[in-house]
Amino acid sequence: MLEDGKIYLGLSKDDPEKKVFLPLSQANRHGLIAGASGTGKTVTMKVMAESFSAAGVPVFLCDVKGDVSGICEKGKDSDGMQRRIDRFGIRDTFSYRPYPTVFYDLYGKGGHQIRTTVSDIGPALLSRILDLTDVQEGVLEIVFRVADEQGLKILDLKDLRAMLTYVSDHRDEFTSTYGNVAPQSIGAILRALLPLDKEGGELFFGEPAFDILDWIRTAEDGRGYINVLHCVETIRSPRIYAIFLLWMMAELFEVLPEVGDPDKPKLVFFFDEAHLLFSDAPKALLAKIEQTVKLIRSKGVGIYFVTQSPSDIPDPVLAQLSNRVQHALRAYTPAEQKAVRTAAQTFRPNPAFSTEEAIMTLGTGEALVSCLDEKGVPSVVERSAILCPESLMAPASATARRAAMLHSPVGDKYDTPVDSESAYEILTGRAAEAADAAEKEKEENERKKAEAAEKAAEEKEKEKKEKEAEKKKKAEDKRAEKRRDKIESQLIRTGGSLLSRGLLSILKKL
Repeated sequence: MLEDGKIYLGLSKDDPEKKVFLPLSQANRHGLIAGASGTGKTVTMKVMAESFSAAGVPVFLCDVKGDVSGICEKGKDSDGMQRRIDRFGIRDTFSYRPYPTVFYDLYGKGGHQIRTTVSDIGPALLSRILDLTDVQEGVLEIVFRVADEQGLKILDLKDLRAMLTYVSDHRDEFTSTYGNVAPQSIGAILRALLPLDKEGGELFFGEPAFDILDWIRTAEDGRGYINVLHCVETIRSPRIYAIFLLWMMAELFEVLPEVGDPDKPKLVFFFDEAHLLFSDAPKALLAKIEQTVKLIRSKGVGIYFVTQSPSDIPDPVLAQLSNRVQHALRAYTPAEQKAVRTAAQTFRPNPAFSTEEAIMTLGTGEALVSCLDEKGVPSVVERSAILCPESLMAPASATARRAAMLHSPVGDKYDTPVDSESAYEILTGRAAEAADAAEKEKEENERKKAEAAEKAAEEKEKEKKEKEAEKKKKAEDKRAEKRRDKIESQLIRTGGSLLSRGLLSILKKL
C-alpha cells in the first residue's frame, strides 16, 4: 500500500503508532525477504508486489508453490481480515481487488511460454551453467565462432549438438585457425547437455524468443503489470531455473538504458527459492551474479531475493541487498544458531530489543524490517507486523487464470513454437546433399564400371569370334588346300596315265 511515495509495509510492535516504510526512491537498492517455511514470506512478497504495481511499477514474481497466482483475484473478507484492517489503520484506503496479472511458464503449462535461444545465452554463461573447464569453454567459444562465420544460427539444443558434431568432424580444418579442438572436449560438452535436456531444455531453448521488455508494461488504470512465473514444475529442475534467472538478469542489463537514481524503479523482481541460484555454483558464476546485482541498480531495476536464511546468499551478493525483511528463524542446532546470529548482525540495532532473540520469537506475519530511508541510510531495525494483501491469499481459480490469459497484453505472441531454419536444418541438409552426391557418385562409378565391364565383355566376345572365324578360315583354307592337292594328284595321275598310253601307242606305230 502506498503513502506519500512510500510503500507501507507494516506497524512497529514496539510503537504501534509508528509505520514502517520502504521509499520507492530506494527500492532499486535491492532487498532480501528471509524466514523459515510458513512464517509469512509469501504474504510479504505479495504486499510489496501490490504496492509496486499501485505505484505504476511492473513486477516479476516467481510462483513456486502456486499460491502467488491469487494476486489476479480480489481477496476474501473475514473477521480476521477486518481486525487487521482496523489494526493497520487502513479502513479508508484498503479494498479487496485483483491486480493486473500476466502468467508465464518455462514449460508453457501455467502461462505463456518463455523461451530464449542458445545464442542469446552465449558460450560464457552456458559454460558456467554447465560447469565446463576452461579448455571446454574455449572449445564452445570456437563452436559459436564457427556458427557466426558460417551463418548457422544456434537456436535450440539440437542446433548446438549439430554444431558440436560438425566442428568435431571438421576439427582439422578449424584447428589451424582457432586452436586445438579435442574430441574429448566435444564429448564432455555433449554429456553436460544431457541433464539440461532432461530438465526441459528443449522447451526453454527455441523461438519465438522472449522479449524482456514485455515485462515492462502498465495497465490502462496506470498500475504496473504483475508478471507471475509459474514455477511449480520448474523448481524441480534447478538447472533450468538458475539458467532462466541468470539469463533474465543479464538480458535486462544488456537491454535497459542507464537511468541513474529514478524516483521509482522501472521494474522489480522477486526471486523465490533464491538458494537454487547459488547452490553449488562455481566461483565464476557467483562473480557474474554479483557483478549483475551491483550494476543493474543503475538501470532502475530492483532485485529481491526470497529464501529461508540469509546464509543462503553469498556474502558479496548479500552486501548489495539494502532493504531487509527477516521473518522468524528457528535455531535447534548449532548451525542454525550461527545463522540466527549472522542474520541479526546484518541489521542496524534497535535499543528496544535484542535482534537475535527477536528473530527466534517472531510470530507468523511478523518480521524484522530495515529499509533505506530517503537519504539512503539504513533505518533502525523494527519488529513489525506486516500489512495484509488486497488480493486473494490462495491459488487463483482456473477461471481467473484463463481470464488473465485471455486478456493478456502479449496475446498469443509466445504460445506457438517456431522451428526456423537454423544450424540443425542447414547441417542436416548439407549432410543429405553430401550423401546424395556420394550416392550419385557411387551410382556413376558403378555405371561406368558396368559399362567398362560390358565393353570389355564385348571386346572379348569380338576377339573370341574373330579368333573362331580365323580358326575356321584356316581350317577351310587347309581343307581347300587338301582338295587342291588331291585334285592336283589326281590330275597328275590321270595325265601320267594318258601320257603313258599315248607314248605307248606311238611306240607301237613305230
